[in-house]
Amino acid sequence: MDAQEKKYKEMTEPPVEKLICKLAVPCIISMLVTSFYNMADTFFVGLLGEDTATGAVSVVFAMMAIIQAVGFFFGQGSGTFISRALGEKNYEEANHMAATGFLSALAIGAVICILGQIFLDPLARLLGSSETTLPYTRDYLRVILLGAPWMTASFVLNNQLRFQGGAMYAMVGITTGAVLNIILDPIMILPWGLGLGVAGAGWATIISQFVSFCLLLIGTSRGSNIRIRIKNFRLKVHYYYQILRGGLPSLARQCLSSLATISLNNVIVAKEMGDAVTAAMGVVQRISMFGASAMLGFGQGFQPVCGFNYGAGLHHRVKKGFWFCVKISTLVLAGIAAAGFIFAEDLVALFLESPDAIACAATALRFQCITFPTHGWIVMSNMMEQSMGRTIPATFLSVARQGLFFIPLVLILPQLFGQLGVEMTQAMADGLTMLCAVPIHIYVLKTMEKKK
Repeated sequence: MDAQEKKYKEMTEPPVEKLICKLAVPCIISMLVTSFYNMADTFFVGLLGEDTATGAVSVVFAMMAIIQAVGFFFGQGSGTFISRALGEKNYEEANHMAATGFLSALAIGAVICILGQIFLDPLARLLGSSETTLPYTRDYLRVILLGAPWMTASFVLNNQLRFQGGAMYAMVGITTGAVLNIILDPIMILPWGLGLGVAGAGWATIISQFVSFCLLLIGTSRGSNIRIRIKNFRLKVHYYYQILRGGLPSLARQCLSSLATISLNNVIVAKEMGDAVTAAMGVVQRISMFGASAMLGFGQGFQPVCGFNYGAGLHHRVKKGFWFCVKISTLVLAGIAAAGFIFAEDLVALFLESPDAIACAATALRFQCITFPTHGWIVMSNMMEQSMGRTIPATFLSVARQGLFFIPLVLILPQLFGQLGVEMTQAMADGLTMLCAVPIHIYVLKTMEKKK
């Protein structure tokens, strides 16, 4: 039995619950460590004792979300196709898609780097930087843009490895880079080290991301994983259409997440709420991402199982895996939400100095904790639809939370309630998204049964 046939049996025969848990463990570890190092930048910059510097990190986070959007577009788009192709035993197509997705993302990342450096100041203002945070934003953004090519390519490799069932190789690359980033942050940022300030956080990020990129590339040459070979690249409409089908939900979700952050930052500047509020909302965003990271990792363990078994026509295994993931993730998120609600002030005080910023962040975090358990259904539905190639419902759910609901609400609620409107926007957007997600995915489940 060759390696690909062995992989097929491993993904389609064991009990679904056991298989998901096996694949989810390295994904959960990767997500937790990645979220932790995302907070590390904010934490060590916060030790400089300036809300303007912390605010700049929050502003540039929107640009990092755009870079991530490109990576996830090509990574999820190529990865979902690879997963289904392997389930259908179409190995040649899977090899062509792996190279096409990887090299395309690398090229787009280079374009982002060049254009970003040329239009650095306009870009910083567009992201929501105030005049007081602009010098810090410029320093951080200039460095982050340098790493755009290998950052986008890293997201592609990470997703492709996961969708092949090679989550362990993905975990090694991601966690090694994340740990290195945490080590480099104080050395680069703080006065007792190199003392580069906010720019140091950028250097720590792109150096560690480059190490991750190298390890992930090595991971593709191990085991039964698909090797990235330039000769397999295909500049064909067919492959880009498939990337669009699988990657559009991720692109929409990540781009709208960035646009939502930009809108939030600009509303705060327009209403003259101050840099403390910008910093506070950025901290809440990082904490929320950390809280959801285990659930996202669990869902990432489900995605290759969904793709393989859907491609193989084993729809009962797909449905069984979905309900298992929804139950576990909702229970875990409910526990995290309760802890976050109770200890909100203590959590945000780890990253913020001023009482005003702490009060704002604690209120916003408590609002988000109220709707936090809804993410289990929303995310698992979205991941399942994306893995099945159901582009329209997956894309709608991707745009609903941060686009369809958040952006209008963040423009309306501050007009009515001032700063309180800013603090409650995300929670209201989550609640409205849940109201849409339930009937949409029930419809998807019913149509899958009919197809069976």
